[in-house]
Amino acid sequence: MGFAIKGIRLLAAEPNARIHAAATIIVCAAGFYFGFTREEWRWIVLSIALVWAAEGFNTAIEFLADALTPNYHPLIEKAKDVAAGAVLITACGTLIIGLSIIGPYLLDLYKR
Repeated sequence: MGFAIKGIRLLAAEPNARIHAAATIIVCAAGFYFGFTREEWRWIVLSIALVWAAEGFNTAIEFLADALTPNYHPLIEKAKDVAAGAVLITACGTLIIGLSIIGPYLLDLYKR
């Protein structure tokens, strides 16, 4: 458990993780404000967890790749790019899920 907490702290210190943290806080605040249903919370929590996990794997790959060699290597560049792409894919999916849940609430708020 100690190593996992240490890993989460390392992840939280990464610049991209701060963006994910801000998005997590905003979406959770919106959920409490709008009173998301249990089903909506399930999708939100799953989406948030997937993005954080993808970012964690990406960060781990970057740390490992940087430890392998300080010099440029085209395969390491590809590995880092693919890992970053995986984060982008999960973030886009999460955005779609989030908009599908929050969108109707925002439209109702706008119509008032």
